[in-house]
Amino acid sequence: MNAAQLPPVAPEVTATLVEDLSPRLRKRLDAAVTKLAARPTHRDGDTVTVTVDDETELRLHAPGGVVATADAITCGCLLAPACIHRAAAACAAPTADPAPEPADRPTRAVPGPDSATDPGPAPDDASPPEVASPAQCAAADALWSAGAAVLEAGIDGAGAVTQSALLRAAHTARLRHLPRAAGAALSVVTLLRAARAGDPSYRTADLVTALAELLGTAHRVGTASGAELAVVRGRVRRPYRPDGSLRLYGLFTEPVVTASGHGGVRTWVAGSDGRLCTVGDVAPGGVGRALGVADRAVRLGDSALTHRELGRAGLAVSGATVSPDGRLGAGKGVKAVTARGAAWTEPPLAALWETPPSEQAARALRSTSRYADPDGGGSDLLFLDVELLGAVRESGGTCLLALCEGGISVRLTVADDDPALAHRDNLMLLATAPGTRLRIIGRLVPAPHPRLALLACSHPTGEGPIDLGLDRLLRADLPDPAAPVRPAPSQPEGSGAHSPLYLLERRVEQAVPAGRAALGMLGDVTAETRRIRRAGLPTAAGLLAALCTSAAQRDRDLFGRLLPADTDGFATYWLAAARYTASVAESLCAAAWEPAQAR
Repeated sequence: MNAAQLPPVAPEVTATLVEDLSPRLRKRLDAAVTKLAARPTHRDGDTVTVTVDDETELRLHAPGGVVATADAITCGCLLAPACIHRAAAACAAPTADPAPEPADRPTRAVPGPDSATDPGPAPDDASPPEVASPAQCAAADALWSAGAAVLEAGIDGAGAVTQSALLRAAHTARLRHLPRAAGAALSVVTLLRAARAGDPSYRTADLVTALAELLGTAHRVGTASGAELAVVRGRVRRPYRPDGSLRLYGLFTEPVVTASGHGGVRTWVAGSDGRLCTVGDVAPGGVGRALGVADRAVRLGDSALTHRELGRAGLAVSGATVSPDGRLGAGKGVKAVTARGAAWTEPPLAALWETPPSEQAARALRSTSRYADPDGGGSDLLFLDVELLGAVRESGGTCLLALCEGGISVRLTVADDDPALAHRDNLMLLATAPGTRLRIIGRLVPAPHPRLALLACSHPTGEGPIDLGLDRLLRADLPDPAAPVRPAPSQPEGSGAHSPLYLLERRVEQAVPAGRAALGMLGDVTAETRRIRRAGLPTAAGLLAALCTSAAQRDRDLFGRLLPADTDGFATYWLAAARYTASVAESLCAAAWEPAQAR
């Protein structure tokens, strides 16, 4: 059995079942989860049955696809319902997305036993800024404590009981109208389970980001007010707002394949004003579905265009709805008909390539920032005119080097390495044609040097755009070698390419899988802090010293006994270091995109 064979379980159900266990059974819960994962399952309609042993069956009832109550998990063993099997099944199953609320609600604090349930009158212009209610602050404190416990224990120690505390805190935060922090807590639980299960798609950097988002958002609830509080609270659902009539021009189509087994495509279009939007079709199915959906009709109004065709054509849309991140809604009121497209060299699309690369990179960084406002919108795409310089070997493989405006040397990488997609073959073929000039579209890859995941390019012979994940170039498509190839410019001294910031970054990452205690055993880090200071990063050096000191600090009482570790203090230093390294890394990335003469 694996988690995907079980129906999703609501966070509060898992928390309730774990909390109802006796202390003795809680100690055995992780082993029970592992043992249950090896048992066979059977699905019959809305019910999944797990064979616990030859005489016992466990059933999960999921009407509507989600186990919504504790009573929906039943066990046939003699100890039921107080047995460990029900809690183990809930912990082994995926966590369900919380049901959307009818609407967002204000959070202005007013007198009363629980101001989160009584928002009070709407403030007028003379009223003080809106602040979080006491109940919301309490919910945020619970989230902070649960997140700090994860950081204290590390991945190996953050078992089902620790995850249950996070799920309970997330559910409470959801009820108190703090969906952003609640969502971050659920992400932490999902990543913890992936790490403990040995999921090959798991990355420690993702858990670092999710944990820092959880702690940072929980911390800000009590200090934010007005517009900042609205950002900290977040939104329950993706809001689509009416956008009237739009004239859209296709840019390209990219395949989408996720680690969760979903597949499909996303087609990018631009409005008359240059604003970027997307039309997507992603569902369970993997890479096979991604390749097939590209030739299916776009789900938007009455258009008969396929996604591939839309990437080169146009649409006239009335009654359009658009989300903050540019997704076009496909509601019943949306009308769309096929219209003339535009070449990349024609208005309005040509204007996308006229913005200097440094300005485009700064805009993309605002979108890709690890801790950006979820509703901030924006695009992480860059539009560049480049000259190909050839292949460059890296520790992670081979990339394509290119030169763009301002003498900026850009590394172009594969957007998806799945062999069924055309990305890798196309990039390797383009690497054999140095001197070729192309108009390209790529996704910013934050790094201390200019780096893009290559998504689309103009045809080398000028015959229209190429979707590099779907269309396959042939050697006959490449031009004959002509002009001599320009050497790649050297990277200036003092850039972020060799920054010792990684010395702090690796300690931030090390704390997540290993826990506070492992970081406390590092000993003297004076050599590392000295090196960081010499590079002109005194704040980073101070954070590293404070982080390691906090990890190692254990006070004793009057009798010489060790007192409990200061988990809050360590979490505070870790959060500061995580946010600092992310901010500096983004600054180094932005600086790398400045024209060579400006650095």
